[in-house]
Amino acid sequence: VQLQASGGGLVQAGDSLRLSCTASSRTVANYGVGWFRQAPGKGREFVASISWNGGRTFYENSVKGRFTISRDNAKYTVSLQMNNLKPEDTAVYYCAQHRTSYVTGSYAYWSDENNYVYWGQGTQVTVSS
Repeated sequence: VQLQASGGGLVQAGDSLRLSCTASSRTVANYGVGWFRQAPGKGREFVASISWNGGRTFYENSVKGRFTISRDNAKYTVSLQMNNLKPEDTAVYYCAQHRTSYVTGSYAYWSDENNYVYWGQGTQVTVSS
């Protein structure tokens, strides 16, 4: 499975961006997908996740109310709508396919990057103040 993240760019604080993660295989429709990000000089952190059926989502606290994750299984695509962007959102954003098709599990389970097996190449998001 190959995942390709796209939609990043340079925006100003308060602007919006929509990231897309497109898979090469329909298999992704059977698994959860997560978005992670890595800022310069920092480790990779969880942003949001969605179960295969879209019925369970999780968000990192700092993006709650601003970011929305969704998916279109017919198009093998998972999107991350990012509104009211802040300079601290600047990072490379990665999407990844979860290793299971569970629709249950805790935030800790879904935010653990060790539970993701296929990763996209990342897309840069830069937010200027």
